[in-house]
Amino acid sequence: MSMQNERIKNKDSNDVSKKNETIRIIIAGGGTGGHIFPALAIANALKKMEPAIEILFVGAKGKMEMEKIPQAGYRIEGLDIAGFNRSSLIKNIGLPFKLVKSFLQVRRIFKRFKPDAVVGVGGYSTFPVLRFAQSKGIPSFVHESNSFAGKSNMLLGKRATKVFAASDGMQKFFPKEKLLLTGNPVRKNIVKTFVARGEGIQFFGLDENKKTVLAIGGSLGAKSINEALATHIDEFAQNDLQLIWQTGRSTAEQYMLVGEGRANIWVNDFINEMEYAYAAADIIISRSGSTVYELCVIGKPAVLVPYPYAAEDHQTANAMSLVNKNAALMIKDNEAKEQLVATVIDLSKNEILQQELKKNIIPLAITDADDVIAKEIIKIVN
Repeated sequence: MSMQNERIKNKDSNDVSKKNETIRIIIAGGGTGGHIFPALAIANALKKMEPAIEILFVGAKGKMEMEKIPQAGYRIEGLDIAGFNRSSLIKNIGLPFKLVKSFLQVRRIFKRFKPDAVVGVGGYSTFPVLRFAQSKGIPSFVHESNSFAGKSNMLLGKRATKVFAASDGMQKFFPKEKLLLTGNPVRKNIVKTFVARGEGIQFFGLDENKKTVLAIGGSLGAKSINEALATHIDEFAQNDLQLIWQTGRSTAEQYMLVGEGRANIWVNDFINEMEYAYAAADIIISRSGSTVYELCVIGKPAVLVPYPYAAEDHQTANAMSLVNKNAALMIKDNEAKEQLVATVIDLSKNEILQQELKKNIIPLAITDADDVIAKEIIKIVN
């Protein structure tokens, strides 16, 4: 047998043995629902394509991924890590120590789990996990969910195997040859929902004959949105509107008291059954993190209030990508208390504008991002 034939034989043998092995993937990131739910969508798509695949999540201790990931049926390990605190420099004193400790923790996780690839979706744990993988030559994938890339993702993207971008125009942040425009993964229970508006309304104990506003400031809460709603809460009933209000967890109690005893207000800290909330809504108030991609899928009129202190002000960039297409309205964070509820009330009375916003936001929806990402990861790992 010639040397060339021997090499071909060995290569084929290696390929077969690799295909017989269980693929092991680490998915790193979290902090907010905007990172956690796309990560779960990717994990579920990987499982669907490769049922025997082993997936381990790595998150930051004390963050919501440590609760939400196990609830979804996946294993997660936590790192002792925190991000840079922009509002208080003194709180960053222990950051170098935490970063070093997290790298040691990552090394131990890799030694035990032996991943074939790692995926970073954003959040504190993404950087040490992907950086360690890249130092070991393990395939790494970055998913950038925002219209303006964060510094960590830009750094990781230089050595990543592939960068999955939620929106176009990302060549200014990442190497063009590594970019793949995928959109942002959206939960299947939202993409393929069969919940009718009436079912959604009944789920929240509200009136099917009234226009319904859904306010989702984010899993951690949005101070400006909450304050605006609390200040103008009486105006909803005065204008024959009802409100489904997710306050977020940080200040839930005080806002739950505001809605107490009002038949037209449903208020709680978190909504697990978002497909019912989206089905019930006629108008949506939201921050503009990666939730904007869900709003495109839902295809309903939205008023966006970008969080102004997000890294690189990416929420404003996300919001403007819709506003410039006349697919959503936007209110600045510092103007929300005075203008948000008035804008929503005006929109509720303007059927022409509602239809125009719907017409323009629906074509922006991408519903198969999770499948596209999973397929690309499996193709490279195999």
